[in-house]
Amino acid sequence: MKTELQHINFLYTTDSQREYHIPLSYQLFGKELFSAPIILVNHALTGNSNVTGENGWWKQLIGENQVIDTNKYTVLCFNIPGNGYDDFFIDEYSDFIPSDIANIFLKGLESLHIKNIYALIGGSLGGGIGWEMLSKKTDLAEIFIPIACDSKTHDWLHAQCLVQKFLLNGNDEPLQKARIHAMLCYRTPQSLNNRFQNKFSQEKQQLESEDWLTYHGESLAERFSLKSYQLMNHLLMNINANENKMEKIHARMHMISVDTDLFFPASEIWQCFEKLKEKKENVFYHEIKSVHGHDAFLMEYSQLNNIINNIL
Repeated sequence: MKTELQHINFLYTTDSQREYHIPLSYQLFGKELFSAPIILVNHALTGNSNVTGENGWWKQLIGENQVIDTNKYTVLCFNIPGNGYDDFFIDEYSDFIPSDIANIFLKGLESLHIKNIYALIGGSLGGGIGWEMLSKKTDLAEIFIPIACDSKTHDWLHAQCLVQKFLLNGNDEPLQKARIHAMLCYRTPQSLNNRFQNKFSQEKQQLESEDWLTYHGESLAERFSLKSYQLMNHLLMNINANENKMEKIHARMHMISVDTDLFFPASEIWQCFEKLKEKKENVFYHEIKSVHGHDAFLMEYSQLNNIINNIL
């Protein structure tokens, strides 16, 4: 199975009525297309279509003999247009909302002649886009696994994204500052305090926690463009799947939260679960226990693998 970047080109009119030429890029892993069940993976904010292999960002979950076994499944992942991984950028990021990305991904599936998929798995922003996709095409998947995300952006998350927006619109190291702020939302006070314990670096003359945050800010600035980050932050601010359609989604749903998540709090995902459970029989809730907060879905692989292994 080819794993290099492939493209589908089409014209797309956004919900805001702007027309764009979209070079939708994607990668396929595992079994040949249409020879095995298809699992669509929607990547998170700074992720991309390269989900497995040496540089795959979810290689602890996806690959040969992993819980999402590429010996058993065809794994497909689209790049969110404008994430920059394929060198395509969007100047006016506010033209797009998650509903548009869902439409574009559905159009991509249609172009590949994929009418139905076995499972749709998405983490954080990717899961939100998954909610939007299934609300538009309720019979798309047999299984839906949204991880550390909700079907809408609630006020708290919107507020954090607003701070990010202010930082990204600044002139002085916007990406670095936005990333440092984001890291404090992705993790928890306990996670940072346990890790660094106020240790001071004599060499760098600063707290090790400060050095760690600065590293993450600079690291993102080296591999991500300002345009892309502005777009992703804007999308995260505007997840809003159609609630009237959610109960009509055919897929067996397995909502996975993190008990310490400050971005998509477990309490909100639980509320969404309870509301859906009144209308649907095939909806289930799972919770990762971790001190690490939102990023636990990229860290607590033992728990995540165990949950997903019991689902697939």
